[in-house]
Amino acid sequence: MTSHYQAKTPLGRFVNELEETAIAVLLAGMTLITFVNVVLRYGFNTGLIWGLEATTFLFAWLVLFGISYAVKVTAHLGVDAILNMLPQGGRRVLGIIAALVCIVYAFLLLKGAWDYWANFANLPQTTGRWFPTGFEEMKRTSYRGWYEVIDIYFPEWLRWIEPIMNDGESYEKLPRFIPYAMLPFGMALLLFRFVQALVRLVSGEAESLIVSHEVEDAIEHVQDKDWEE
Repeated sequence: MTSHYQAKTPLGRFVNELEETAIAVLLAGMTLITFVNVVLRYGFNTGLIWGLEATTFLFAWLVLFGISYAVKVTAHLGVDAILNMLPQGGRRVLGIIAALVCIVYAFLLLKGAWDYWANFANLPQTTGRWFPTGFEEMKRTSYRGWYEVIDIYFPEWLRWIEPIMNDGESYEKLPRFIPYAMLPFGMALLLFRFVQALVRLVSGEAESLIVSHEVEDAIEHVQDKDWEE
């Protein structure tokens, strides 16, 4: 059973392109900023003050994109000792149960991510301890859109958000709700990928959520071929 995923819907293809493009851009951005900082530090005894913080945010974004991407390509590691003891039908049933558990877990992460991000985005948090039952009533004193990061300067082309998020006050540094927006987005993407994985398990296109043994199978195939020769 192959673990390669092929998108079959326009939404799936769009998410694939978004995910893979974002991962490539984030990697390139981290590499470029780090390279420029090294050159400036050792060549000119200076550096980008905001470089470390920007790289940290880019790496965090990369991790969140990578989690969902690994679900898509079935690259997450797991223990399959019990799965290997069961027939194909049993493996499929356990895979479906695992996918359902992961969907619930991803939904809880999405709620927590939204509630954390909303605190910085002038948006209401959800009510309910485990699952959202609604939204809290927002008060003007609850707005936190003025929170800024430490070193990354505020770009001039974003000045239009100041009347919306900061009562017209000027930002000196980038507001936190912008980089933190990746938290709910990443968890929503993870939830989407687990739902896709569940559909593949139910339809019989996949047997497990964890990494397959294609490499081991390929090695055995080569060894058998060499033995025959």
